[in-house]
Amino acid sequence: MSDSNSLFSSDRRYQLFTAVKYLTYALLSFNVYLFLAEELLAVEHTFSDGIEPGQIIQAFSASIDTAAWVILLLLFELETSVLDDSRIHGWVKWALHGIRGICYLAIGYAFTGYLSELKMVTSVTQMVGIDYCALVAQDWSLLLGLDDYVPLDADNCVGIAAEALRIEGFNIVAEADVLRGAQHLAWIDVINSGAWILVVIVLENEVRLQLRGNLSAQIIYSTRYVKYTLYAILFGAAAYWGVKGSFIDFWDASLWLFAFIFIELNVFEWQNETRQQTNAGA
Repeated sequence: MSDSNSLFSSDRRYQLFTAVKYLTYALLSFNVYLFLAEELLAVEHTFSDGIEPGQIIQAFSASIDTAAWVILLLLFELETSVLDDSRIHGWVKWALHGIRGICYLAIGYAFTGYLSELKMVTSVTQMVGIDYCALVAQDWSLLLGLDDYVPLDADNCVGIAAEALRIEGFNIVAEADVLRGAQHLAWIDVINSGAWILVVIVLENEVRLQLRGNLSAQIIYSTRYVKYTLYAILFGAAAYWGVKGSFIDFWDASLWLFAFIFIELNVFEWQNETRQQTNAGA
């Protein structure tokens, strides 16, 4: 990809576009810290006795997922906008693809973490005839939302409904309506993660074909509607988080959609430049 800015009518607009793009990337990088802080708080209630190696992905799925996606995003930026095509060969090409491969493994690993969290909040047992205030001294927690817990204490134990539920394997009690909301959000996590994996598979295929000079108009046309469908699902997930979820989830989902608009524009410009060079050569 060359440094052409033919998508823009002036250098000033191109500089503004670039500034907004890299600001978005910086904000997404900061989200890794926000998710890590949120998950560290949740771990105090879900894995209070310590985390086994196999449970790390369940406890820190959002942090690992976001970190891997940020690295992957920056690699796509390098390949579709920063580096000239003539430089993407040899060790540079292998390094880019190798690091991307590691990111894909981390993203797939994070997807299994979302599945584990969904399994956790859907594996529950009914608690009948329990004096919840008697559990205060036994280090129990109360579910307020997905990844949101507070210690069960003398104040909040009184207001718990007569028939609450326990998350199996954990000293966590949840009221039915709260648990239902957490389950819906856990499903959204799984759907969102799966949709993003499909988006990046399509994008990876486009980049590789572009580097080989085999990205035809027919392929672009056929993948366009696949991506339209996937982005519609992702917009739906972001909207759901905006209404039912936490602000950080809505904020992060919106930023990612915004960031991939830039990547799509990079690919469009890259294709346009290649087409112009081919026509000039002809």
